[in-house]
Amino acid sequence: MRIFVAGAADIVCHREKASSDFVPQCSESSACCTISASLVACSARAGNHVGAGKQNNKWVNSMAAARQDSESKPISPGYEASGVSSGQAEAGLGRLVEHIKSTWSLSDAPVKLDLGYFANVIDVAGLGIAICTDGIGSKALVAQMLGKYDSVGIDCVAMNVNDLVCVGATPLTMVDYVAVESAEPAMLEAIGAGLAEGARQSNISISGGEIAQLKDIIKGHQSGLGFDLAGTAIGRVDLDKINLGETVRAGDVIIGIASNGIHSNGLSLARRALFEIAGHDADSHVEELGRGVGEELLRPTYIYVAEALDVLDRLDGVGALVHITGDGFLNLTRVKADVGFVIDALPPAPPLFALIQRITGADAMEMYHVFNMGIGFCLVVRPEVEAEALAIVSGHGKACQRIGYVSEGPVGSVRIEPAGIEMTR
Repeated sequence: MRIFVAGAADIVCHREKASSDFVPQCSESSACCTISASLVACSARAGNHVGAGKQNNKWVNSMAAARQDSESKPISPGYEASGVSSGQAEAGLGRLVEHIKSTWSLSDAPVKLDLGYFANVIDVAGLGIAICTDGIGSKALVAQMLGKYDSVGIDCVAMNVNDLVCVGATPLTMVDYVAVESAEPAMLEAIGAGLAEGARQSNISISGGEIAQLKDIIKGHQSGLGFDLAGTAIGRVDLDKINLGETVRAGDVIIGIASNGIHSNGLSLARRALFEIAGHDADSHVEELGRGVGEELLRPTYIYVAEALDVLDRLDGVGALVHITGDGFLNLTRVKADVGFVIDALPPAPPLFALIQRITGADAMEMYHVFNMGIGFCLVVRPEVEAEALAIVSGHGKACQRIGYVSEGPVGSVRIEPAGIEMTR
């Protein structure tokens, strides 16, 4: 469940070894067509959302903390320098959450989950309806810089449907909200085309939406072309099949599925690095990337619905599904289980991340907090179904590999051995 509040553009606030076995990624030409519980943490997304979870798995106060060289520390000031402030958002969301939960007794459709999971579920006469909301954050600014709007709709759909499947739901439909500085027809048409493509990839409908002309509020990179894009999606899940990761246990395997670059998280830091510090333009070609900067940042978020649902349908022993968004691998700790996680075999990260790190001087801790580092979605499965799960995912055209395992603890920790860091809630 995500609740939008006014704030910095790339912030999500939650409340309450390189391997030779990495499956080759799908072709570049197919990329577009296959192509963050309690109080509180802040990371990289435009929509602030409220979350909670099991008491021993709650997010620590002030900011998602991490441990490096046996010392906990928050995300470095580099991200705050990009306009992302956690403290103010935390204070505001602290006041918001009690009002939100006070509404739960008003409806005849009971809310089934606490806050903090990737989506919530309501009980509609015995039918589980999952719901979530999200947006594209400051990726909208990159689209304006490049004058290219036909892929951000895919991102909007992806950020929602990828969250829905994490609770075991089949996405059904979505509504969009486009706030614009001016209702420029060609821009709106291109955004619509991306939404439709994302819907096709997810097998959902776009059943409605809203265009709000807010020229006194919405400002962008180019005069008249400012916009924000968000959506709300619903799905269906049997009430006895809601997946919260309760069955995850030590010894389970973590399968990582490749991302398509930066996705829709960490754009504030990426834009500061590439445009403000390095001085690139959106159309600057960077040899290290093999393409223009804007083109790289606009690569659409992968949609993982088909492979996730296929794994759920065909395999027993699926403990959890985890969308790797803001806070990176710390999203693993949102499962409702008293466990820790060890990442011991990552594929090479896309070159964009090394470029950002070199420009900003960010340490590994910050990079792994802010970005997905090449893994966009994880499956936590029993060891005996690992091979089958890998085969199913790769059959859907996504690169995947075993990247780690579940440990007995420390509870709420993620140790990333290739980077030599340990992050904790």
